[in-house]
Amino acid sequence: MPSYTWPSLLAACILCTLNLGVADLSAQSSDIDRGEAILQQKCARCHGIGRTDESHHPQAPPFRDVVKRYPVEYLAEALAEGIVSGHPDMPEFVFQPDEINAILAYLDSLKRVAPNKP
Repeated sequence: MPSYTWPSLLAACILCTLNLGVADLSAQSSDIDRGEAILQQKCARCHGIGRTDESHHPQAPPFRDVVKRYPVEYLAEALAEGIVSGHPDMPEFVFQPDEINAILAYLDSLKRVAPNKP
């Protein structure tokens, strides 16, 4: 049976943790990209979906503002059951669980944007 030293075990644990973190970041990045693509397809005709773009509809707030007003996790149910909007011309969208996870990952990424400089 091989004998391991504490430093080698610690190094192995650190490498495993780093590898798991890289895999997690890759999955997160994939969800973020997918969420952005879904919102681009379904919502960009009215809402600003990016970090700086403006909304095309006067009653449709940019999503970067929406995530400042509402915790992202509170939006999951609305995405699953159909969003009831404040303006009558918004179509109703109902998303699947994997789409919701991707959308929430993207919206959450918008919260990490540095504040605008004057």
